[in-house]
Amino acid sequence: MNICKMSLVELKKNLESLALSSVDIVRAYREAYEADNKTDKPLMGYIEMYADAEDKARLADEARAKGDTRPLLGLPFAVKDNISIKGKECTCGSRILRGYVAPYNATVTDRLIQAGAVPLGRTNMDEFAMGSSTEYSSYGPSRNPVDRDLTPGGSSGGSAAVVAGGQAPFALGTETGGSVRLPASYCGIYGLKPTYGTLSRSGVVAFGSSLDQVGLLARTVDDIALVLSVMAGKDSLDDTSAELDFSSLAHLEPLDLNGIKIALPAQFAQTEGLDPEVGAVFAEACDWFRSKGATVETVSIPVLDAAIGCYYVIALAEAASNLSRFDGIRYGMRKDPGAGYDELYVATRSDGFNTEVKRRIVIGNYVLSTHFSGDTYKKGMSVRARIQKDIGDILSKYDFILCPTSPTTAFKLGQKVDDPLAMYLSDLYTTFVNLARIPSLSVPMGKTKAGLPVGIQICGAHFAEEKILKAAKAWEASR
Repeated sequence: MNICKMSLVELKKNLESLALSSVDIVRAYREAYEADNKTDKPLMGYIEMYADAEDKARLADEARAKGDTRPLLGLPFAVKDNISIKGKECTCGSRILRGYVAPYNATVTDRLIQAGAVPLGRTNMDEFAMGSSTEYSSYGPSRNPVDRDLTPGGSSGGSAAVVAGGQAPFALGTETGGSVRLPASYCGIYGLKPTYGTLSRSGVVAFGSSLDQVGLLARTVDDIALVLSVMAGKDSLDDTSAELDFSSLAHLEPLDLNGIKIALPAQFAQTEGLDPEVGAVFAEACDWFRSKGATVETVSIPVLDAAIGCYYVIALAEAASNLSRFDGIRYGMRKDPGAGYDELYVATRSDGFNTEVKRRIVIGNYVLSTHFSGDTYKKGMSVRARIQKDIGDILSKYDFILCPTSPTTAFKLGQKVDDPLAMYLSDLYTTFVNLARIPSLSVPMGKTKAGLPVGIQICGAHFAEEKILKAAKAWEASR
């Protein structure tokens, strides 16, 4: 019985039948992690595996013996290093927050724990979620379990690596412009970016507040659906959260695709940087949907040409504002030359932040500067409103928007780390989803001749997560 290859749903069934204990499961993942760390190229997906995970698993087993039937009882999960777990470090992959211990649970982790889940460890990430390869982490880069010379993607690359690498059954990540879907595509697993408001952001360290959303990474559609059914819903600590009932997701059926209408954005098909093998997998996916009775049509959405520029204007402006709180006084690192508050502020931030974060703060503050009087940010918000309208119009006529998750497969570690523009263009197909605040699921729909995974994303209307997951389950069932 290979525990580390089982899906979350399979583990749940084995726990309920008493074929496995929670201690068995946690111990298996720990042993896999420790064995991997002894190899020449460890995944480095975890920053820390929690020492008390096995103790909590033992308590879960005792609770089950007393009749506890909570939906995730005894099932472990990994959590990205920018999502709070009470009593655990939360450093956002940054030197500036080393030693900071979260005083409370984020709502998403609290709901998992209340449902009986066991926190297994915190995962590596690009510093403050700024990056597409996990190479901007102060802990060093994570590796892709498919090929360890490649990036697992970012910024939730650590979460994707531990799930794809058999070191956790599912993991939490965060998305601002594709940071869950991109690693899911590169590592050959499922990655869900929910509708903005589906999952509470309370206790999640902000990058771009109007764009951020907690996401899920797992190896099967049912695993994503089960976890989402527990986590979704209104939170009094987050005014942007929505009143939802996703309890039906715990029992997911494949969608009948006959008569379904799918839109293919023409702007993405014309991208010069689209890898031919990614394009070939995408074409095969479109043909599969047609074979099931779906109508697949190319549509023009001209505003998508402005999506990535619009995204970086808004995201970097909001990042500069959000990161101003890290000043050496309230949180984390304090480097004080003893020459006054300004010098304390400059010295702490100069030493605490890496080059990429500094770059984004500088650009964000420039966008918001009096020189521009905020005009660039306002223009970005106007373009965003147009994106939301045009995408909403498309999804009022079509059930889904279908497109590749990334224009390429996973690239080599070090290949783009010194080329910010090339790194930013990794998000070419993902940012419009965050700007429009719609849900999207990256589905592993094929591989290149070299065996590298290719993710295709299924995007739907606001709060259409169930429909998207059912469509993906229809695909999964046909494999």
